[in-house]
Amino acid sequence: MHFTRRSTLTLAVAAALALTACGKKDEAAAPAADASAATAAAGATVVQIGFAAPLTGPQAHYGEEYKNGVTLAIEDANAEKPVIGGQPVTFELVAEDDQADPKTATQVAQKFVDSKVSGMVGHFNSGTSIPASKIYADAGIPMVAMATAPAFTQQGYKTTFRSMTSDTQQGSVMGKFVVEKLGAKNIVIIDDRTAYGQGLADEFEKAVQAAGGKVVKREFTNDKATDFAAILTSIKGQNPDVVFFGGADAQSAPMAKQMKRLSIKAPLVSGEMTKTPNFVKLAGKEAEGTIASLAGLPLADMPKGKDYETRYKARFQSDVATYSPYGYDAARAMIAAMKKADSTEPAKYLPELAKNAYTDGVTTSNWAYDDKGDLKDGGITVYQVKNGDWVVLETVGGGVKAGNASAAQ
Repeated sequence: MHFTRRSTLTLAVAAALALTACGKKDEAAAPAADASAATAAAGATVVQIGFAAPLTGPQAHYGEEYKNGVTLAIEDANAEKPVIGGQPVTFELVAEDDQADPKTATQVAQKFVDSKVSGMVGHFNSGTSIPASKIYADAGIPMVAMATAPAFTQQGYKTTFRSMTSDTQQGSVMGKFVVEKLGAKNIVIIDDRTAYGQGLADEFEKAVQAAGGKVVKREFTNDKATDFAAILTSIKGQNPDVVFFGGADAQSAPMAKQMKRLSIKAPLVSGEMTKTPNFVKLAGKEAEGTIASLAGLPLADMPKGKDYETRYKARFQSDVATYSPYGYDAARAMIAAMKKADSTEPAKYLPELAKNAYTDGVTTSNWAYDDKGDLKDGGITVYQVKNGDWVVLETVGGGVKAGNASAAQ
């Protein structure tokens, strides 16, 4: 077993002071545990699961919703009064803010390794997950990340797994969609130069060309920019049928507003970091017509999506946005692997995680990995903003037949 034993009193004090390291001398420097750990039953073994995502800054809304899903999964698992290795266990979420910054992410990863967490859910961004993955791999700690960049699972680490489909799948679907369903011939691509944004744009470009479309111009910005006047002015003369952006909603929202201001009639097309309520809020009426893809099925079509939506709203007093169901399933898949292996030792439950140990998910009933750690069957859904809300245009894969995309024409 890979755990730390604590009494209820010790847990309460630890949660209050946020001193939650497992066997680490510098307690104050340890990752901060969720206060819910104080509810652990007396005599239970505490098993720590790490979590990292941007919890401050312009991407904090992604990280908080993602964390909520993991929190709900751990609470559900604890309510089942799990017994592993013949002893009752209580799972404890230990969360850290990596600020969507690669350097900070590696520091966070080392902190988790030093604290001897039993497993890792996260990181969120591809740009943080890729450098952090080596640290977890060297320590033998399994990580199930939200990262979608193809490079994440191409490193050859046996400890890296995804909770969403990769950009190879998402980019290929969107590239084909804009050419075949939207009839786009001349396409402009802009990306934010992050591992996620550039990777998604690369895969999209390949698919556009394979479908017979033409990329007439490719530009790039950064993940802090909000003024795109120079780039948009330069592409306006190309008279594009579609403008594709690889990046987050903090950039795609002002981009959408500025496109309308410059009378660029082409729709903005993007990936899942744009498919958020936050994008619609930030872009306002200029969000109308924007198209974005999201890995996986619409919430209503997920095997347990409706039940999850009800319980999530009751627990967090907010709507499900984008990522929390995948965080939920990632944590539950890891816990299921521990139960099947009857051990929380990473080396012992890792083989079970690599297999299909979890068949009762919210997002899918077939949580199965290939030999690289990519999900075998996730599906991709294409959405469009209509009347201030995201509506489904088409779903490809994931057990749902493709929908009618005629509304996007």
